[in-house]
Amino acid sequence: MGAETEYGIHAPGTQEFNATWLSAQVVHAYSRETSHRASAGGETRWDYTDEDPLADARGWSMPRAAADPSQLTDSEPILTAAQIALEGGDVGDHGWNTGAPMMNMVLGNGARLYVDHAHPEYSSPEVSNPLDAVRWDAAGDLVALAAVRRIAATPGMPGINLYKNNTDNKSVSYGSHENYLMPRSVPFKDIVSGLTAFFVTRALMCGAGRVGRGQDGSGLGFQLSQRADFFEAEVGLETTIRRPIINTRDEPHATATKYRRLHVIIGDANLCQVSNFLKFGTTALVLDMIEHGSAPMIEFADPVATLQAVSHDWELKELHLLNNGELVSALEVQWRYLHAAKEHCATNGSSHPETGDGHSAQVLAKWEEVLTALGEDPMSLAGQLEWVAKLNLLQQYRLRDTMDWDDPRLGLIDLQWSDIRPEKGLYYKLLAHGRIERMVSDESIAAAVLQPPTDTRAYFRGRCIQNFGPHVVGASWDSVIFELPQQRSLQRVSTKEPLRGTEALTGDLFRTHTELPDFLAALLAGGN
Repeated sequence: MGAETEYGIHAPGTQEFNATWLSAQVVHAYSRETSHRASAGGETRWDYTDEDPLADARGWSMPRAAADPSQLTDSEPILTAAQIALEGGDVGDHGWNTGAPMMNMVLGNGARLYVDHAHPEYSSPEVSNPLDAVRWDAAGDLVALAAVRRIAATPGMPGINLYKNNTDNKSVSYGSHENYLMPRSVPFKDIVSGLTAFFVTRALMCGAGRVGRGQDGSGLGFQLSQRADFFEAEVGLETTIRRPIINTRDEPHATATKYRRLHVIIGDANLCQVSNFLKFGTTALVLDMIEHGSAPMIEFADPVATLQAVSHDWELKELHLLNNGELVSALEVQWRYLHAAKEHCATNGSSHPETGDGHSAQVLAKWEEVLTALGEDPMSLAGQLEWVAKLNLLQQYRLRDTMDWDDPRLGLIDLQWSDIRPEKGLYYKLLAHGRIERMVSDESIAAAVLQPPTDTRAYFRGRCIQNFGPHVVGASWDSVIFELPQQRSLQRVSTKEPLRGTEALTGDLFRTHTELPDFLAALLAGGN
């Protein structure tokens, strides 16, 4: 599993700069900031060879001519001075980065930092469990912060603020996507039927909270999710228009005959670690139930309308119509999934305290804890769930200053919540005062900025960047391309098996062979 986070970006006090150019400066700033740049491939380019964003899991491909330009993610974006000028932006000749802006980086922790749809995006390395998903996603916030700090310290550059949120409240939304590896043998229709009701109600646990309703935020009130109002379809290929609850992009980034990658676009960007942990952990358990035929079958009469109704109902009072005529609360739906997951994990042994996988029991316990509290007193979860923490803070301001929900100051508080700068972000202020629960330490997050996970192929990618960066001319989730020194030849190493290239399989090679030719010879001979 892994995360993709597009950060909201703003240059306060100026409108001269194009958002895409600003985003490119974030990538460029991190390449200058990191010690990996000179010795470990800060300029490593992305390998687009195996990307196919128009393949649909339902069995066809969208014609390229029919695709929205935002869907064409299988080629390097090019940002020219002419393009910026046409869009009304400054070309940015301020003695900082006057050449072609850097749009893409592969990092030494196995992640990707790049420009996506006029936003800087951090795509975390692949991990095998939800706690690591939280850790390496949070590492991305430190990467973004380092870039912001570098820009702020550079004379002539505009100050850039980054926000871990999902909307500008002016009808624009940007994504926080999740990815889960699944066997291709699971019929896609089973994924849709088993997952839709779960996603429709999942914001109870992992919504980030939002002031305003509707895509432009003009509706009064508070809601659970930043993303819910931007969804318009049940199933579909698009990610930036006609957003679907279940996305059908069939781009596995792995051996296509064995695996599919479920690309999830419906989640909020989470700062609170408990919400993020539950987002990944519960979804992974539901997918495992779908794979084994034990997921509950719950069908809403109108999933899109229900998704938005659930988000708008922060008091958790409404009932929602199922296809069978039953009226249920969002909380009841989550309880049904939890009961099924507990039975499923007990049957396969994954939640056993001694012989289990070490993660399922923790997910189930936290899932039950928060559902119980949501049923008794949701505000008791202000230290765990993000939407509750944000609402609790907003209500304090509303009470103190007698503010209605249309007061613009509340929107500013919402925005300031997600500022990635610890001295400015309201989330970080609560965290520093011990009012938000931690599941991973600051030290482990800082380590994840520099080091890849050890138990997936991300270890191989990250160590190649660290050890042989100047000779890595391209990389992707499923390849690393080397340029051999003193030779005019390239060697492309496929990494299509997600559990190959782990520390257990390749660590000794990195430790033993410090020269690239020797390393590649041993690697290819051993088939690791």
